Amino acid sequence: MKLENKIMLITYADSMGSNINELHTVLNKHYSKAVGGVHILPFFPSSADRGFAPMRYDKVDESFGTFEDIDSLGKDYYLMFDFMVNHISAQSEYFKDYLAKKDKSEYKDFFITYKDFWEGGEPTQEQVDIIYKRKPRAPYIEAEFADGSREKVWCTFCEEQIDLDVTKEKTREFIKNTLIDMCSHGASVIRLDAFAYAVKKAGTSCFFIEPDIWELLYEIEEIVKSRGGEILPEIHEHYTIPMKIADKGFWVYDFALPVMVLHALYNHTGEYLKKWLDMCPMKQFTTLDTHDGIGIVDVKDLLPDEEIEKVKEQMYSQGANVKKIYSSEAYNNLDIYQVNTTYYSALGNNDRSYLLARAIQFFAPGIPQVYYVGMLAGSNDTELMERTKNGRDINRHYYTAEDIDKEQERPVVSDLKKLMELRNSHPAFSLEGSISVEAKGDKLVITRSCGDSRITLSANLTDYSFTIE
Repeated sequence: MKLENKIMLITYADSMGSNINELHTVLNKHYSKAVGGVHILPFFPSSADRGFAPMRYDKVDESFGTFEDIDSLGKDYYLMFDFMVNHISAQSEYFKDYLAKKDKSEYKDFFITYKDFWEGGEPTQEQVDIIYKRKPRAPYIEAEFADGSREKVWCTFCEEQIDLDVTKEKTREFIKNTLIDMCSHGASVIRLDAFAYAVKKAGTSCFFIEPDIWELLYEIEEIVKSRGGEILPEIHEHYTIPMKIADKGFWVYDFALPVMVLHALYNHTGEYLKKWLDMCPMKQFTTLDTHDGIGIVDVKDLLPDEEIEKVKEQMYSQGANVKKIYSSEAYNNLDIYQVNTTYYSALGNNDRSYLLARAIQFFAPGIPQVYYVGMLAGSNDTELMERTKNGRDINRHYYTAEDIDKEQERPVVSDLKKLMELRNSHPAFSLEGSISVEAKGDKLVITRSCGDSRITLSANLTDYSFTIE
């Protein structure tokens, strides 16, 4: 199925039922009108990071099912797959072959060794300081080869995610073949995970390096578009970077919306939210929640710095069981730009404010994505997080098919489903249409129009009441 202007669910293959087959059954039973597409988070064999350290792309993890199950799901819902353009698993056949044969390995060009990358084999402290990195030191692992030698190999994220050298022909061939394969298995959209990290150059931040990053993006787009698909680069950064990508006609994420909506609801004003809704592009996917935390870096300069600090503190003071320690090193979270919580708990598990947040999202420009925990108005799962000591697991609850049946009885879940069905069926939400936003005091009015169709959300940001006309 091709991409449609209908709500996309984000879920793991084993989070709504134990596998892809059960997920399909659950969606057909409860959400066939509320959900148009499904972003199945990485379902390939993986060695870490809940699928984001893929060992291979030509196989579905056996515990989730098979490509036949994926194909079957794709007959009813358009699909998004993840391609980790920046890295591959340390347990992949490619890296293992490299460790065994070193320079004689056919995959040696896949990887970036420090001795070849840096002049003199090592970066200076100044070069390390300017790298946009997730670690307090230079991004590498010390790889040990079968012959006993050791080399520093570029590694941006966890030690199971070894960076790929996208400048080499061998790697580009791997990228091309993988993308073609994904399209053949029904991917309507391919999400380019950690895309901005893919190009490295000595003496730069190694993040969104122009013009090289554009060459890579256009090359990937050509491969996917020629097979009927779309691409979605995933970038958490200052809003001007996604806007720059949108200006060139690409789909982008609206990662600013989650915090902008929280700010409006916590502080009973739509002033800043209106400015953002007026300027953000129509060709985008909106989010309130994803499999990660709530991103703070994305709203820099959309909110004044003091308002950003305020909204962060409000998440901890007004959220239900949202604690600073859950986003710290104690819970394996070194990303200071995210707060770990479900969106429902960020709003104090308050049904009224949560439904209003979703209504605002559905009226915003773009195609809404709804994370599975959010679709079921899930609270923070501190039990799972304490078990794994991974802060992000607070928002990664496992639901059985029976759990999902039971959740349908909650008014907030059934009311959200009605809002989703309305968003999918009303012609005024066409991406060819327009949006107008009024914000005065605690009143927010958003109107979507297309042709003769109009639909208006009128909301009170203090008592969270709203009407849709």
